[in-house]
Amino acid sequence: MKVSLFVTCLGEIFYQDAARDVVEVLERLGCDIDFPGGQICCGQPAYNSGYRKDAQKAAKQMITTFADSEYIVTPSGSCAAMFKEYPNLFKEDNEWQEKAQIVADKTYEFTQFIVTVLGVEDVGAVYPARATYHTSCHMLRLLKESEAPFKLLKNVKGLELLPLKNSYDCCGFGGTFALKMAPISEQMVDEKVRHVQESTAEVLIGSDSGCLMNIGGRIDRRELPINVKHIAQILNTRA
Repeated sequence: MKVSLFVTCLGEIFYQDAARDVVEVLERLGCDIDFPGGQICCGQPAYNSGYRKDAQKAAKQMITTFADSEYIVTPSGSCAAMFKEYPNLFKEDNEWQEKAQIVADKTYEFTQFIVTVLGVEDVGAVYPARATYHTSCHMLRLLKESEAPFKLLKNVKGLELLPLKNSYDCCGFGGTFALKMAPISEQMVDEKVRHVQESTAEVLIGSDSGCLMNIGGRIDRRELPINVKHIAQILNTRA
């Protein structure tokens, strides 16, 4: 099975280790990975800020780049959700809407692909720790994926997955929201960190780098003994 990796902006700049883990897990599961060189930002920051034409420009580049891919996999529920939005972005352009739909239909978030397409729920990972999982807004509400990460995590040997109070609450990142509404964002991430502490988890796991960067940054500033990991880093850990 051939899989094209969409690494995302944050993955390329800040989370290269997690991107490597995505590749290694998928290769171990029998996938042949390629990395289309023309990939750029998915256009979500522009789209969410109301710059539709700029978002279309980015989307056209991505649609063209991944046009020949069999499957597109990304370690970000948020960016996968943006790919799914491409047909709506071109609702007044039949030619590009058709191309966008083809790309949207073959795009999956990392854990979603493993569970839904590969039909795997146990990747053989071993990670002895107390952990909790942050459910990101875009993955839950836009991509509508709520089960795949938990199906995989419950089969990680040694991992004790603890409940996170109000796990469905936003962490306060929201892309440009954290910049435009910084005081509100700060209060939201403080609440999220408080709930993580209350869970007694040693590790916070997530599937979206933006959320992990926001929560992890707050944890670091407060010098709390909590590790923040992308789910790919957990699933690629072996005995």
